Formats: sequence, C-alpha cells, structure tokens
Amino acid sequence: MPSQTSSVAPARLKPRPLRPGGTLAIVAPSKWEESDGPQRAGRLLEEAGYRLVWGESNQAREGQFAGTPELRARELERFFADPQVDAIFCSRGGYGAFRVGDLLNYAIIQANPKVFVGFSDITTLLLSITRATGLVTFHGPMLYSFFDGPEPFGFGQMQGVLSGEQRDIDLGASDGVQVLRPGTARGALWGGNLYLLLARNGTPGQLDTAGTVLFLEDTLEPYHKIETMFQQLRRSGLLAEVAGLIVGEFTAIPEEKVPFGRTVEGIVAEACEGLDIPIVTGVPCGHGPSILTFPMSLPVELRAGD
Repeated sequence: MPSQTSSVAPARLKPRPLRPGGTLAIVAPSKWEESDGPQRAGRLLEEAGYRLVWGESNQAREGQFAGTPELRARELERFFADPQVDAIFCSRGGYGAFRVGDLLNYAIIQANPKVFVGFSDITTLLLSITRATGLVTFHGPMLYSFFDGPEPFGFGQMQGVLSGEQRDIDLGASDGVQVLRPGTARGALWGGNLYLLLARNGTPGQLDTAGTVLFLEDTLEPYHKIETMFQQLRRSGLLAEVAGLIVGEFTAIPEEKVPFGRTVEGIVAEACEGLDIPIVTGVPCGHGPSILTFPMSLPVELRAGD
C-alpha cells in the first residue's frame, strides 16, 4: 500500500515529520488508566529519543473518564497551539472521545497542524479532526499499545510513517492476513473502529465512503454483532461505492453457548457480495499485538494478491 487522502476535508494539511528528539504531548481523551502502563510506555518513547509532556487529563477523574469533556477538549487545543509540542499521542481509548469532538475549536487545530495519533475510541477524533480541518491524522499505536513493553514491528513502522521515511505499508507482513478478493484499488484511506464509524451514521459527521479505501477493526464484539454491523454497512450504502476494503483484526470475540457458524471472513464476504473490489482481512490495524500506522485521508493504492 504505497502512497497516501481526503474525499471530504476542505484541504489537505500535512503535519511536519516527527523524528527522534521531538516533543510528544501525552493526552487521555477517553477513559483514565489506573495502572502504571502509561509511564512504562512513556519510558519506551523516551528511550527512543523523544521528549514527553504529560497532560493533566492523565491524572484527572470523572466517573470512567479522564476528566470532564471540557477539560479534555481544552487540553487538546492547548497542545495543538503550543509551538514546543511536535506531536500529540493518546494514552488509551475506551470510551468518551465522542463528546470531546463536539467541543473542539477546530480553527485552532487547523492553524497549528501537527501529528495526532490514536485508535479505538480515538477513531472519532481522527475522523472529526481530519474532516473539519483537512489535517492528516494517524490511526496508530497509543501508549496502551506498549504497556507490556516494546513491540518492534508496530513501533518501528510507526516511526517510519510519522517521520515520512516510509511510504509503502506491507499489509501482509503479519500472520493471519488473507486476500479475500484480489485486485487493485486507489482512493482516500479512511476508517477505524467499526462501531464508532457506524455511530456517526445519521449525524453531520457521517463519513462519505464513496471512492475510499476503507479500513475497519473492532474488539470484544460477538459474531452476531459483527454481522449486524457489516450488514448495516451494506444496507446503509456505505459499502456500495467503496474502492477497496481492508478488514483489520477482530479480537477478543466472546464465546457463545451456541457457535455462530461463520468466521469474520465469511461475514465480510456475504456483506460484500456483488461488489467488485479488492478485500484483505486479518490486517494488524487495531487491537491485536501489533498495529500498523495508517495516515487518515491520504491517497493510497491497495494491491491485494499477485
């Protein structure tokens, strides 16, 4: 998947490349984390040569959330506006970023473009920021991804993409990747967490998927809900004009008393019946042990199969 789009944003803003020596602001736009995982992961980033600045959201508490939505929104604006900060990394996801996106002053972000990285619940912020400002955001690792120590595959690939030194992304570099339907597609790269993407349907933030290379992932959802979500994608028309489909790992699928009888691949194949598009499944772009970093909205070429 060489190159890199925006079918919806008013203009494409590319942040400055991030290289070792840069200053990273660490924020918690969703839930708070009670373990020392963020600090351990932070040391990994420091050992890689980055300087860290910790936002107050990392210590804030309001129910399950890392402080009030207002606190989390103002913190993001402050770090975007701070000329000493080169990039903003999220500590973890969970739930809660949805309300933060409604409170952001996107003019501040558009005037101060910089690297912003996260996934899972952070999907809603990636989509909202890129659509509202044209800034290329990055669906990639959070500190959560490195709580248990360094993960060389994802960490190294993230550094390559954020520094601008790596333009090709090898989707097949991990076990479990399958070509469900071969072919080549070109289009804007959009996507993220499937549940959160569907939650935008019927709202002003609904994603226009026409002509896109769409990537999807999720976790902790049983097979019947995964099928429901893919059928909703189909019935709502969001799959009808997609140029290509990248299906990430669907992890921690709960066991059910009566087996569902179909795999994720089978569910995807049925939902995409009649669509002449390349489809790749099992791609490490979500809650698995490795996570690839994807530049949201940049034009890409998806090559599936020979």
